[in-house]
Amino acid sequence: MGTQKDLSKTSATQAAQVVWAHWQSGQVMQNLPEECRPLTTEQGYKVQAQLPSVSGRSVVGWKIAATSADGQSHIHVSGPLAGRLLSGQVFESGATVPSAGNRMRVAEPEFAFAMGHDLPPQNTSYTVEEVMAAVATLHPAIEIPDSRLAPFTEAGEAQLLADNACARHFVLGAAAPDAWRALDLSTDTVQARVDHGTSLQFTREGTGGNVLGDPRIALTWLANQLSALGITLQKGQVVTTGTCMVPLALKPGDTVSADYGLLGHVQMTFSPDKPVPVQA
Repeated sequence: MGTQKDLSKTSATQAAQVVWAHWQSGQVMQNLPEECRPLTTEQGYKVQAQLPSVSGRSVVGWKIAATSADGQSHIHVSGPLAGRLLSGQVFESGATVPSAGNRMRVAEPEFAFAMGHDLPPQNTSYTVEEVMAAVATLHPAIEIPDSRLAPFTEAGEAQLLADNACARHFVLGAAAPDAWRALDLSTDTVQARVDHGTSLQFTREGTGGNVLGDPRIALTWLANQLSALGITLQKGQVVTTGTCMVPLALKPGDTVSADYGLLGHVQMTFSPDKPVPVQA
């Protein structure tokens, strides 16, 4: 590719095509091809921006990865990463989410916001107050991430962004009561449990404070990151703000439930492995 300054739209599209082909086949790669490999954060976002057209999917929202110091250390990145939620990958609470091809096998309970107004790019940073004024509703949510890079912990920030910040499937719960606006989300507690059939596997607890200190702060970071990239955070889009606890390890057939107290509840089942056909 030459220098870090140059990544043509053609190369960015080629990289996005490679990423999407691996998603479709279930295969993994250690690195993108050298001739189209992004080397900087800016280049990683440039590749990611080609994923909707390459995949034929629309952008229905955004996710934020690495919203805790532990998460950033785990994947060796310097800060949060934004990724696109694509159509066909979002489910309602209670859904069975595909497990086939998913190598991470974790669920992440998250606070998600649905936007009621556009936040277009601007020269000054958005404040938390400005961003929250554009929010329509708050939702309990679960993200089921994955990556086509192996090992994804060593792929680096630019390639992780090209791989859509590990976005795969997403479960959106019902809107919380409007009283959420008066709550301190940084101290709001989420209780999660993983069951397999009638057998409890384990429970875990988290708080909104694990998401950049407060999910509102994470959402504001996302709005300003998109603004810097020249992208409008659009009315109707959903932003899921990052896991509020250590990710929940899953096996096929597990059911995840996350109780947000006054804010509601969200649940999903990780689809069972398909039985191997018996040879005649």
